[in-house]
Amino acid sequence: MTPGYDKKLYLLAFDHRGSFEHGLFGATPPVSPEVRTKIIELKNIIFEANQSAISGGASKDISGILVDEEFGTDVARKAISDGVPLAMPVEKSGQDEFEFQYGDDFGSHIEAFNPTFAKVLVRYNPESDAAMNDRQTARLATLSRWLKANGRRLLFELLVPPTTAQLDLFEGHQREFDAQLRPQLVLEIIRRMQAAGVEADIWKIEGLDSSEACDAVAKQSRAGGRDEVKCIILGRGADLDQVLTWIKLAAPVEGFDGFAVGRTLWQEALKAFVAGTLSREATVKTIADRYLSCISAYEAAARN
Repeated sequence: MTPGYDKKLYLLAFDHRGSFEHGLFGATPPVSPEVRTKIIELKNIIFEANQSAISGGASKDISGILVDEEFGTDVARKAISDGVPLAMPVEKSGQDEFEFQYGDDFGSHIEAFNPTFAKVLVRYNPESDAAMNDRQTARLATLSRWLKANGRRLLFELLVPPTTAQLDLFEGHQREFDAQLRPQLVLEIIRRMQAAGVEADIWKIEGLDSSEACDAVAKQSRAGGRDEVKCIILGRGADLDQVLTWIKLAAPVEGFDGFAVGRTLWQEALKAFVAGTLSREATVKTIADRYLSCISAYEAAARN
C-alpha cells in the first residue's frame, strides 16, 4: 500500500483524556462513573460542533474528527455512520514514551471501529534518551507494518520536547527553540522513522514559524517516492491567533494540506459549560465558530 492521502483534512481533535479528566474535572484515572458520564457528554458536544460547522458550509468529506475509544465510542460510531473522516488514537494517554493503549491487541480495536486513520502521538527528540527512542521506533514500526498489511492509514502526531541542554542554548526560551532548532530536529526524526520502516500517511506537525521550514518538512515527508504523503498543522493548545498564524504559513506550501486543532477550539468553552456559565447551545456555537475560523483561514491562505 503506497503511503499517502488524497484529500485535505481539517480535524477537530478531542482524543485528549487527561485534559478532560484532570483539566476539566480535577480527577485522576480511574474516574468515577459520574465524571465519566460528564466527559462523554462533553465529547458529544464537540462532535455537535463539528456537525454544526458542516451544516454551516464546511465540507463533510474533509472536516473530520479525532476522538478516543475510552470516552468517545458513541461519537466514533456516529462519525462513521455519517461519513465524517475519523481518526482514533492507539497510544496510552499522557505518556512520555509511546506505548499501545491496548498492548498487542491494538489491531482488534482498530478493526472494531474501522477509522479512516489510526493515530499515534509520539514525543521524540533525537538528542534525548536513545534507548527510549529505539523502543518507541520499534513499536511504531510494528504498528506501521500491521496497518499497511491491512490496508489502513497512519496519522503520526510528532511532538519534539526540548532537552535541558537544547533549551540552555536559548536561555530557556521555548519560542527560540521552536523557531531555530526544532525544524531541524523534525527533519531528522522523519528521516529516522522512514529509515526504520515507519510509513506515515499524514504527519501531524507542531506549528512552524516560517514557510521555508514548512517546505523543508513537507519535502522530507515525501522523500524517496512518498509523493502522496501529506503534513498537517497541530494546535498545541496555543491561543487562536497563534494557531491561525501557523495555518497561514503552512497552507500555501505544497505538501501541507490541513490541520488538526483541539484545545484551542474547545477548552475555554467547555470550562464555561462545566462551570454553568455557558449554555450547551452557546458552547456548540463557540466551538463551531472557532473551528470554521481555522478552515476559512486555511482555505484563504491556500489560495494565495
